[in-house]
Amino acid sequence: MAPMGDNVVVSNMELERMLSMKGGKGEASYANNSQAQAIHARSMLHLLRETLDRVELVEGREVPFVVVDLGCSCGSNTINVVDVMIKHVMKRYEALGLQPPEFSAFFSDLPSNDFNTLFQLLPPLANHGVSMEECLAANNHRSYFAAGVPGSFYRRLFPARSVDVFHSAFSLHWLSQVPESVVEKRSRAYNKGRVFIHGADESTANAYKKQFQTDLAGFLMARSVEMKREGSMFLVCLARTSVDPTDQGGAGLLFGTHFQDAWDDLVQEGLISHEKRDSFNIPVYAASLQDFKDVVEANGSFAIDKLEVFKGGSPLVVNQPDDASEVGRALANSCRTVSGVLVDAHIGDKLSEELFLRVERRATSHAKELLEQLQFFHIVASLSFAQ
Repeated sequence: MAPMGDNVVVSNMELERMLSMKGGKGEASYANNSQAQAIHARSMLHLLRETLDRVELVEGREVPFVVVDLGCSCGSNTINVVDVMIKHVMKRYEALGLQPPEFSAFFSDLPSNDFNTLFQLLPPLANHGVSMEECLAANNHRSYFAAGVPGSFYRRLFPARSVDVFHSAFSLHWLSQVPESVVEKRSRAYNKGRVFIHGADESTANAYKKQFQTDLAGFLMARSVEMKREGSMFLVCLARTSVDPTDQGGAGLLFGTHFQDAWDDLVQEGLISHEKRDSFNIPVYAASLQDFKDVVEANGSFAIDKLEVFKGGSPLVVNQPDDASEVGRALANSCRTVSGVLVDAHIGDKLSEELFLRVERRATSHAKELLEQLQFFHIVASLSFAQ
């Protein structure tokens, strides 16, 4: 795993305890910088509803209908999508003339996730005995029991055959660890001079690809035990449109240009050593459709109901596109929201502040091209058990 100091190696278990989106409600927090994810999620709701329509509804069930959001983070997006899922299933029960069961929603992420902020955003539970019509109409109450489940989704999190619907959006591109060969100086895959794989050597990118496929295989193995036979799964993660894994598309532009240059600035200014920079790597991999499909088919448990690349748009949400400083600040906040916790741990809060100030300055001077070129694509997958 990537060293967090010149001589200290952080294991994947330590990354698991540390990695999270920026918590709280500050300027760089996930709660205040997840508008793009909300926009992208809304554009995919029709695909999510198609997945929910494949779930077999059972009449007279005595146990709750269980939905799980894996990689929920700490903003309102996860609450909104859970609300959409449960209300859609309730409408299906209503259309079939069936009495709906109770509903449970589990919000799951790594232990370092800011669950406190998430739970403060949860609306109160609707009163017992409220009719289905009132539940469907209610916007300020929830019609489900809620709980948090800390842990890595690359391993088991739930009892066998206990979950009806799994949902995971914008999370599976995060690796469980940076491949060891990428930070080993004697390795051909050593990512010297870079903090991301965009533009790196082919051997470096292939190490990331292998790690992604190992992680996804672990994810699918766990879900194949936990999901009910009549259940379904909706997954969204960063995609690339190039067959070349060293071309990471939107993720490459986010982490491989101004973010990379800001690290180089710190080195050139003597604030950190080359070794300090080279021992940091962003554990993200934007997969190709084939990368993803190969793992699902090798697992063999799931049928692919839908698998496509979906254009999500820009991660930058700005009120005044002509204001270069706002664009620069948005880019810096986007980087900081998703990588700030790792950067802080690697070089400390003070140097982290210096780094993201440089990201902002560089992005401000390239605002127009960022708005034109920074686009994210997503793999959207709907899976159910193979018959």
